[in-house]
Amino acid sequence: MSGAVPTAPEQPADEMENQVKAPDPGPDNPPDYESHFVQAVLLPAGYPGGLPTRYYSPQQPSTFPLYQPTGGVHPIQYQPGKYSLPNQSAPITWMPGPALMPNCPPGLEYLAQLDNIHVLQHFEPLERMTGIETNNRYDIKNNLDQMVYIVTEDTDDFTRNSYRTLRPFVLRVTDCVGREIMTMQRPFRCTCCCFCCPSTRQELEVQCPPGVTIGFVAEHWNLCRAVYSIQNEKKENVMGVRGPCSTYGCGSDSVFEVLSLDGVSSVGSIIRKWNGLLSAMGDADHFDIHFPLDMNVKMKAVIFGACFLIDFMYFERSHHNVHQDRSRQ
Repeated sequence: MSGAVPTAPEQPADEMENQVKAPDPGPDNPPDYESHFVQAVLLPAGYPGGLPTRYYSPQQPSTFPLYQPTGGVHPIQYQPGKYSLPNQSAPITWMPGPALMPNCPPGLEYLAQLDNIHVLQHFEPLERMTGIETNNRYDIKNNLDQMVYIVTEDTDDFTRNSYRTLRPFVLRVTDCVGREIMTMQRPFRCTCCCFCCPSTRQELEVQCPPGVTIGFVAEHWNLCRAVYSIQNEKKENVMGVRGPCSTYGCGSDSVFEVLSLDGVSSVGSIIRKWNGLLSAMGDADHFDIHFPLDMNVKMKAVIFGACFLIDFMYFERSHHNVHQDRSRQ
């Protein structure tokens, strides 16, 4: 018939089923990734420098902490790639970001709410075995074992191994996102002259933010003990630090008292803790720093800096100069 509509020939049921099924994914058919995405970690608007690269960990790209200047309920956790060991899996717990404070240098808000901090130096076994000086590294923690800062020495190899404990150095203090919030600089002072000459006395400058001086730590000559002045940015004496007669006590802590300007009342302390065999043989010192909670935060930072000058002058050891240091003290 001329009006009939032609129809397709009937196909077996098994052939029709094969046409309905989707082909199996193979090497030429990659899986659909539209349902998978990576969330980018964003820092607050206006943050200088963008993403932190100093402690970037390629194994954990999404573990950057968010810097929370307005405070947070939960502690910040991340594992900085620069200091993590290959078998270290536990994340480092950071102190929650404090609220911004008026008349407080950025980054010192942490110190404003603390009256006690712990300075823990990293142990360097390669340095002990070879005698080659390496850059010192320190973890700064509060009483809850939360990380507050990381301190890293930035000194070239020649200077470190030529001048050893007398070397000039730069210490960079960074927070949880790798932002450098404080810099400490020790200039070189020649010790060839008479030890009571002012040009041989050690000094440390504290800057916060980097480039803006907030105070100094100045050594004073004393026949029996370590004596320092805590100074403001104008080099005016504000407080003093008085150490023990002997800083090489075996089996006991070494206490450096922070005194008022008149030298009568104690307002804080810097204590080098005795850690047994690690204190006797390894450069892995542990300091406790105490100061009043309501102390000016800039002076807290300068006392914090005095701890590192004391460490380099009295407790840093190397195979080449341990006897020289003992005779000098």
